[in-house]
Amino acid sequence: MSVRTAVVGLGWAGRELWLPRLRAHADFDVVAAVDTEPAARAAFDAALGVPVHPTAGALTAEDVDLAVVAVPNHLHAEVAGALLGRGVPVFLEKPVCLTAAEADVLEAAERDGGATLLAGSAAPHRGDVAALAGLVPDLGHVRHADLSWIRARGVPRAGGWFTRRDEAGGGVLFDLGWHLFDTLASLLGPVPFTQVVGVTSSDFVNAAAWGAAWRRDRPEAAGAPGDVEDTARGFLVRADGISVSLRAGWASHEALDVTRVQLVGSAGTAELRCTFGFSPNRHPASVLTLTREGTTTAVPVPDEPIGDEYRRQLDGLAAALKEPGSRGRAVGEARTTVRVIEDFYASARSAPARNDVPAGRWTGENP
Repeated sequence: MSVRTAVVGLGWAGRELWLPRLRAHADFDVVAAVDTEPAARAAFDAALGVPVHPTAGALTAEDVDLAVVAVPNHLHAEVAGALLGRGVPVFLEKPVCLTAAEADVLEAAERDGGATLLAGSAAPHRGDVAALAGLVPDLGHVRHADLSWIRARGVPRAGGWFTRRDEAGGGVLFDLGWHLFDTLASLLGPVPFTQVVGVTSSDFVNAAAWGAAWRRDRPEAAGAPGDVEDTARGFLVRADGISVSLRAGWASHEALDVTRVQLVGSAGTAELRCTFGFSPNRHPASVLTLTREGTTTAVPVPDEPIGDEYRRQLDGLAAALKEPGSRGRAVGEARTTVRVIEDFYASARSAPARNDVPAGRWTGENP
């Protein structure tokens, strides 16, 4: 039996990522949508042939089995929490929450409503990441991970909510960085971080020439200048002793967008070079290598369509809804991620100032 699904939010993610894949997937039946904008509701009401509501309050556990929430970051905890509290299961893509306090709100809503929160990011569901995971046993004791996702030109929606700290929570660290943290957790397990040093910069965020034109965002009235970071660089240590170098950038002077995941172990080093996401400025192909005792060997990776990881993410979603062990897992993993991001921003704020753009949302308290 298909999962009766509502899509909450018809912006880029809801419109481009989730609606077409949900409608094409045998496990899901899109029965409703939600958007606060009258123009979006009018456009999709006819196109979808299902009710398009102005608020998520119209959704009940009697009418839908799952709500896919694709609203701006600052509304994630509020909208998902309200749905969970009414007994409506929710799928929420990264960032699940913007603070540890919001994680507490989601945990309470999941418990009080008796509904399950499912969450995650698509990157760990890529075929090349799965191939990298298959090499981990060959590496011996993993000592270090080097993670980077650097775009050539890819500041999202310049002047929109993505670049405003009060609505996005932060900049590239919440956007691309969350994917990198989730990928690391999928490869080596979701382990907390005990040491975090990070710096941020914002050289590109307010320059239109560095925007991600390929995103096809809705036109938006010019707003206040962006006040988030477009680049984050850090060095971190996990509770299991594994060190992590991280770099995320919405823009750079590179010609192509390149993602790099390198795992260094006592018995070998594995490295994946590819491009996460949908940018057309891509690394030509995913390249996975294993290096041992001076010899580097290419490892085959599947050739898959761009964005297929989002379809694959849906493949296990219906089954996860029925698993008792799913409840509480997403909040626990999100709390680990948001805490390291909070610590990263706290470290960045303590560094000597190099510009006047603050680094992400910070509550003044470290968990």
